[in-house]
Amino acid sequence: MIFLAIISGAITGIVLGLFGSGGSIIAMPALMYLLNVEAKSAIAMSMGIVAVTATISGWDNWRRGNVDLKVAAMFGLFGVIGTYGGARLGVYTPVQVQLTLFALVMYAAAWKMLQIKKQPVSQLATAGGPPLPENEVISAHMGHIAAHGVGVGVLTGLVGVGGGFLIVPALVLLSGIPMKLAIGTSLVIVAAKSYSGFAGYVGAVPVDWTTMALFTTVTVAGSFVGTRIAHRFSQATLKRSFGIFLVFVASYILLKTVL
Repeated sequence: MIFLAIISGAITGIVLGLFGSGGSIIAMPALMYLLNVEAKSAIAMSMGIVAVTATISGWDNWRRGNVDLKVAAMFGLFGVIGTYGGARLGVYTPVQVQLTLFALVMYAAAWKMLQIKKQPVSQLATAGGPPLPENEVISAHMGHIAAHGVGVGVLTGLVGVGGGFLIVPALVLLSGIPMKLAIGTSLVIVAAKSYSGFAGYVGAVPVDWTTMALFTTVTVAGSFVGTRIAHRFSQATLKRSFGIFLVFVASYILLKTVL
């Protein structure tokens, strides 16, 4: 069991380091199907694991100037509210509904990953216009960002996903910021929302603190490895591979849930 926790944590961290998102999508199924953690506990624990890992990765990105604190504060504030509400709702939602919704979210994430590959990263930040300076943020529609924060937050709390794969495209579209800055900002938001979601589950579902601590430690180490590996591959290759992987995992979860 310890070996499986180490392997699962390493994979979760590497994925989070590679894409700036996807940690919970790996952690939750790993806890359930590899470590035999009950579904609701797995959702709660995955949020705690990602909260700590995203905090450390977000701080590292902030040091490098890759976090927009104003956008992170707006999205994060409303995201935290939505996540806590979603987590409380998740406590009373049937597991089959949560897992089915989780799989559908993964399909949506896969579609988004496979769509993004068609455009160079430099074009994503400009929506067809000339490339923006690395840390320049054009006018952000804070009302839209707040609304999306609530929506993504509710989904995060209900099914136990950090939502980074939804936040990054939303930040690029709504704020017009470069992909690198969007990823760093997303990690800060994911951390805040994951803490909120975890708080919503604590006390309502059992938590295996020992397994969670081991998983988190390895995940943090894996996130640094993932960040370094990311520099060796093109973003298009990484996103396409991750999208295909999500399709397989989502299909497996749906089959397990239905059968």
